[in-house]
Amino acid sequence: MASWIPTVAAVGMAIGPPLVYVDQAVSIVRKKDSTGFSRDVCAILLIANITRCFFWLGDHFELALLVQSILMIIAQLALLYICVRYRPRVSPENFGASSRPLSFWQWHTYAQYIEFLAGFILCSAILFLIFSRSELYVTILGFVALGLESTLPIPQLISNYKQRSLYGFRASTLLGWVGGDSFKTVYFFLQGSPLQFKVCAVFQLSVDCGKRLCTSQVTARR
Repeated sequence: MASWIPTVAAVGMAIGPPLVYVDQAVSIVRKKDSTGFSRDVCAILLIANITRCFFWLGDHFELALLVQSILMIIAQLALLYICVRYRPRVSPENFGASSRPLSFWQWHTYAQYIEFLAGFILCSAILFLIFSRSELYVTILGFVALGLESTLPIPQLISNYKQRSLYGFRASTLLGWVGGDSFKTVYFFLQGSPLQFKVCAVFQLSVDCGKRLCTSQVTARR
């Protein structure tokens, strides 16, 4: 194998996933409306990648995957800001009608999301300092991070089901999920990444395929 191929693959792994959301963000800004895109996607990716950074501190996996997490956090903070700024007029927080405990992830201002994430990072840091020497804790941390990320398409699937429509959700995002998860599944096995990455990548790819199938059925009915 040519020596440059692993380098190109690592660069693609680091910057590819965050770039998947560029078209979605541009679409929301252009329409000035985030209807159709689930903000819970941002929640999953932010929490999962923050947790993955702590997992890296306990188990130094590939640097490309750590860079990917950092870039994804930045990308999702930007996308979340756009979603909050251009939230749908009928969103629950506009009417104080959230059915979630403490209105979780349906807050009115962007600052409330940042406050939650800051608190989450602080709590994660404290727990890591206490339990970082435990191999079991680090292993569980990895499964939590990657397991949570593997559920990524589910909130969007629920959102589309409730709307009975794909309006507002970019096909490029779905294709990015399927293509990106296929690539990273192969990458994890070839690079000998920790077990958590392999197991959760296979599960996430299966969920992506289910989402793709449901999307095709909705499109066919239109």
